[in-house]
Amino acid sequence: MADKLLRTPEPNISTPVSSAVASAASSPVAADGTTLVEGVPSAAKLTTGSVDQHLIRMSVPMLAGIAATMAFNLADTVFVSRLGTEPLAALSFAFPVIMVLISVGIGLGAGAASVVARAIGGESQRSIQRLSTDSMILTTIAVVVCSTVGFLTIDPLFRALGATDDVMPMIREYMTIWYAGIGLMIVPMVGLSAVRATGNAKGPGLVMIAAAIANVILDPIFIFGYAGMPALGLAGAAWATVISRAGMLVAALWAMRREDLLSFEIPSWAEFSRSAKRILKIGIPAAATNMIVPASTAVVQPMLAVYGTAAVAAFGAASRVESMALIFFYALSSVIGPVVGQNAGAGLWSRVVTALRSSFLFCMGFGLLAALLLALLRNPVAAIFSKDPEVLRMTALYLLIVPVSYGTYGVVMQVNAVFNALDRPMRAVLVSTVRMVALYLPLAWLGSRLYGVGGIFAGAALANLVTGAVGWWWSNRSVKA
Repeated sequence: MADKLLRTPEPNISTPVSSAVASAASSPVAADGTTLVEGVPSAAKLTTGSVDQHLIRMSVPMLAGIAATMAFNLADTVFVSRLGTEPLAALSFAFPVIMVLISVGIGLGAGAASVVARAIGGESQRSIQRLSTDSMILTTIAVVVCSTVGFLTIDPLFRALGATDDVMPMIREYMTIWYAGIGLMIVPMVGLSAVRATGNAKGPGLVMIAAAIANVILDPIFIFGYAGMPALGLAGAAWATVISRAGMLVAALWAMRREDLLSFEIPSWAEFSRSAKRILKIGIPAAATNMIVPASTAVVQPMLAVYGTAAVAAFGAASRVESMALIFFYALSSVIGPVVGQNAGAGLWSRVVTALRSSFLFCMGFGLLAALLLALLRNPVAAIFSKDPEVLRMTALYLLIVPVSYGTYGVVMQVNAVFNALDRPMRAVLVSTVRMVALYLPLAWLGSRLYGVGGIFAGAALANLVTGAVGWWWSNRSVKA
């Protein structure tokens, strides 16, 4: 359906959004007061009203949820840093591998959100339920495969990443627990993505907040041994995550049921295959897009390891700070997909153009503010994670160099989300491949040779700046054409 829409431009692409909304004034009204635009299902909440208001309304709860999740990751790092440099380095080695696996969930969630949002814009309720439910089944199958492969490759994988004998036992213990509980983390991610596709971002946001709070409470209990628990060290951080995510799975299923997204019919193989193909058409490229970043980071880590354990630990600490600084972009990219998807499904292309313009302007403005604040506060922020002078110096250096490119990095996130929502996932893959493989890795290698650790960080900034500019041009050209 999206292919047809993309091949047939909307005749009135220049018509203001207000005109499209006004044209619905004489349309029927549902029992709940929702205006029913002709040809658009009443469930398509995001096809009427102000596009900017929808983005703001949905971004706020997602911002809170993502902020809570990032705060838990930050707290996790701070707790582990109290155990010493080796456990912090072990967590830094584990981080890109974990992000690769999380990318599977993000990809499948993007696939589910894209097909469900477009289905809401122009298909039956049964089709919406089937796609949502089958996305959960598909994710469960993927989790079993990933977990099995993960268990079997812990030692060779982390040895290849440069892990040494002093950190390898901690990595092995941490990842064994993490792989055992991976389903409790990834499956609810996909379910909450389907819920967001309906226009409901408040429910997923609250679930994320609750899970993060539970994780922060459990972290010191399991890591340091409080409330009668033995001190488990780094493994305790993994246990805290697994337990808190079990509750997240229950909440995600409840939210899907409330939005009428679950089907209890047993699908035929042909029906499941159709759903799976639609979801995987977006999900596989979207997962690949998200995997490119941590996979490239894993390649960069051996470059950093040449400069010692302190460099790896500093990179891990700075990455956690970066995640917090980018939460506004993450929140916006998680909701622009449903807005674009529902309106694309309904053929309302002027509203898609408005969504792109607003999101890009926000990214550039907030990116400049974040860069300024981190430049001013880089030293006290670095001191949160370590007392080691080398870790402090390199963390502060990262926070001075890389944030200048955060605005364009935010644009890249929105571009990828929009391409996925428009059923053009390979364009998102290309954008991320250019950024990380064609630009970041060569520039990091060259920067390392010329300027050491600072050169590696400068390579990341240059890659973000170039890719953001190209992505902005390409996405605007694609939609307006």
